[in-house]
Amino acid sequence: MMKIGVFDSGVGGLWILKHLQSALLAYDYVFFGDQGHVPYGVRSMDEIRSFSETITKFLIEKGCRVIVIACNTASAASLSYLREKYTDTIFVGMEPAIKPAAELSKTKKVGVLATPATFQSELYNSIVERFAKGVEIFNDTCPGLVGQIEKGNLDSPEAKDILERALFPMIEKGIDTVVLGCTHYPYAIPLIKKIVGEKVNVIDPTDAVVRQVCHVLEENKLFTGLKEDKIGKINIFTSGEPSTMNHVLSKLFKHYLEIQKVEWNNDLNIMLK
Repeated sequence: MMKIGVFDSGVGGLWILKHLQSALLAYDYVFFGDQGHVPYGVRSMDEIRSFSETITKFLIEKGCRVIVIACNTASAASLSYLREKYTDTIFVGMEPAIKPAAELSKTKKVGVLATPATFQSELYNSIVERFAKGVEIFNDTCPGLVGQIEKGNLDSPEAKDILERALFPMIEKGIDTVVLGCTHYPYAIPLIKKIVGEKVNVIDPTDAVVRQVCHVLEENKLFTGLKEDKIGKINIFTSGEPSTMNHVLSKLFKHYLEIQKVEWNNDLNIMLK
């Protein structure tokens, strides 16, 4: 059975994995959470690209023909590079949902929550230039929010304070749409909705990523259908401590999933612990 690889800097990509597995039950999945290097958003693009390539090689060795870069920051840093270098592998990346937000917004004022690296990337600037003409964009990096989510503090006073500092100024400016530009942030959707209220749209790009994976599978004759009786296997790897991922896995998946710890050696290869 062909495998689909999914990777992220931490637990954010598990949200994508859960939705992929729900839509495409018959496939086997290999997930890699690079928690040993989280967060990616404050690192240089070269460093993120290096991490992404190392993880890509690991996933290819595990038999993954399709790899989902379930991280906006890693997608911005490495998607084009990986596609050019690993031509036998199909890559699906993340990008901030600026286009649907611009189309949906009536006030033509949109807030975007993402990491510093995402905002500084050519990909992000290109998307804004192409799809946000006539739309006022308000950015915030939500410092510390990824760390709160990694710890499982999804409704903590600290997370609430971070989001209020980001969103209240945007609301005062008249935004009616918020884009989640980091795969960690969907975990905080209930809290975000409490803060912005019912009149503000919150856009989670997860469904669009699932649709794109279905599309590339069908396009490359790898599609086996949306729903099947057979349920594929899921293998989980982390470069951090497995206990830091357990709290999220137990909420997303009904059955127990073993987490295998890996470490990076001096040659930037990933070794099983």
